[in-house]
Amino acid sequence: MSKQQNMKHLILGGIKSGKSRIAEQHAQTSGLNVIYIATATAEDDEMRARILAHQQQRNPDWALIEEPLKLAESIEQYATENTCLLIECLTLWLTNLLCLENEKRFKQERQSFMDAVKHTPGTIIFVSNETSMGIVPLGNLSRRFCDEAGLLHQQLAQLCNRVDLIVAGLPHTLKGKNNEL
Repeated sequence: MSKQQNMKHLILGGIKSGKSRIAEQHAQTSGLNVIYIATATAEDDEMRARILAHQQQRNPDWALIEEPLKLAESIEQYATENTCLLIECLTLWLTNLLCLENEKRFKQERQSFMDAVKHTPGTIIFVSNETSMGIVPLGNLSRRFCDEAGLLHQQLAQLCNRVDLIVAGLPHTLKGKNNEL
């Protein structure tokens, strides 16, 4: 795959759809130095096991930044024309922000993120869960999460050169060309 300045790639999919594997393949073949920005927090044994599994499958030569909240700051700090940022996962980042129960901070972080995506050079691959393809969930927080994820995906897709939806391990390109990145 060719190097391209200011390439933004959104990879969406359900849980265990293969989106992480495909994102990592794109990062590996980008020809750039890769920095993996992880947003997950290990709050229980199951999540610790998931994080460990992801760590074991990643290229050990990649730099790792763990940032559950201040994603825009990490993008601004580490993005360069010679770097591929792989950010996983936007829906976990949204969850972390929503759980703060601080509406002002939520709006600030979200806006800062969108501004960073618009104005930061380099290649960035975003991984996120497509969560809103079924019934409307019960509970205010669950509905708010699905609404916010859907709005974030729509806005981010407009800024990205390429958007893929991963289903059963297979990428379906929604925007851009298969040979980009």
